[in-house]
Amino acid sequence: MNKNYIAGQWVEGASINRNINPSDITDIVGEYARADTRQAELAVEAAHDAQPTWARMSAEQRGDALDRIGSEILARKEELGLLLSREEGKTLVEGVGEVVRAGRVFKFFAGEALRLSRERLANIRPDVEAEVRREPEGVVGIITPWNFPIAIPAWKIAPALAYGNAVVFKPADLVPASAWALAEIISRAGQLPAGVFNLVMGPGSQVGNVFAKHPKVRALSFTGSTQTGRSIGLECMARGAKVQLEMGGKNPLVVLNDASLEQAVEVAVQGAFFSTGQRCTASSRFIVEDAIHDRFVAAVVERLAMLNIDNATKAGTDIGPVVCESQLQQDCDYIDIATREGGRLVFGGERVVRATQGYYLNPALIVDTENHMRINREEVFGPVASVVRARDYDDALRLANDTEFGLSSGICTTSLKHASDFKARSTAGMVMVNVPTAGVDYNAPFGGRKGSSYGAREQGPFAREFYTAIKTTYTQA
Repeated sequence: MNKNYIAGQWVEGASINRNINPSDITDIVGEYARADTRQAELAVEAAHDAQPTWARMSAEQRGDALDRIGSEILARKEELGLLLSREEGKTLVEGVGEVVRAGRVFKFFAGEALRLSRERLANIRPDVEAEVRREPEGVVGIITPWNFPIAIPAWKIAPALAYGNAVVFKPADLVPASAWALAEIISRAGQLPAGVFNLVMGPGSQVGNVFAKHPKVRALSFTGSTQTGRSIGLECMARGAKVQLEMGGKNPLVVLNDASLEQAVEVAVQGAFFSTGQRCTASSRFIVEDAIHDRFVAAVVERLAMLNIDNATKAGTDIGPVVCESQLQQDCDYIDIATREGGRLVFGGERVVRATQGYYLNPALIVDTENHMRINREEVFGPVASVVRARDYDDALRLANDTEFGLSSGICTTSLKHASDFKARSTAGMVMVNVPTAGVDYNAPFGGRKGSSYGAREQGPFAREFYTAIKTTYTQA
């Protein structure tokens, strides 16, 4: 059994979690410890005790440790990519790609540890110097989702450690394997005092609840469902802790009459259906201008018919399984809801049988929908996309912004005027022009607006806003 990592020691849990391969439910990826409330509290205490020592170490020492972590991740990309694909259901190509991203994130923040600087301000009072510096928050709680089981932990853990914080990390219960492998690499990075990094696998109702309520957890970064995120946010704000929330999305892709049809179809299919549509940035609403609507729908259907849905680890697979039975049922339920409300299913939407018993779903495309329908208001989180017809660009922009979410949005057009206007007027935190809504870079800020995100941005140099506290000092010369 793979154990939790608390205070520099591998410890057994209160129970065992059997990790099942969604491509082949007879395949047990491994058995992993599940912590209880007591162990979560021990991890917080260990982090609190160790953090001052880590913060006093030089930026170079912290950077070197992160660089070693990144190097080992990259050296083991094939092995870790296969592990990720087995437990989460991404294709092997996507799994390896995610691992590479995680390794590069650690290397990026190895450099950022050295770039954190102080700022001297112009004197206002004679002989009094003012200086602004950034310091670690202290203990940072990290709670991550199942859909990116190594990349999202990496882009939270790496900056937390780079800036001198200690970490208590709870991965999603569905995907402990990638988190454990990452923790094992971190445990051997050298120079990290015992307790600076802690892996606490277990249910959110126990482990996550401790992180949200514990007075020694001074900052908490969460990615997951909107309902859970809001609950965590209220707990943290009630005790004055810093909180960062990345939650749901209902991301629009606008396709205008002047778009390249071939390019628009590829952008739509990549953004909506790859990674089995299980991305918070996935394009789940296609908002298509009237004159190109029918040709676009026909071309998307033709492209979807070419995709191979199969075991994630099998060569030639384009789309793997849905992550678990309950998520698959949710996807099917939303397809039924959409058709009952007047939508028309023009492709897919049925379970698929393959050589291995898994949670396979043929990607679904639903047309004749209106923006007020549930399929266009609520996040499905699967390979399901709907099409809304727009009269013109202004109507398409209105429809795109008509959502409680605001994570990512996209437009396909050859018009510089419309592209520029959409970038300015879209109410999403990230805007894509002629590229899939689901593609983001680790050196750029990640995050949304409205109901999608709360708090400082993730990734790139902007991560320092969350993982550091600003202190202003005055000195009489």
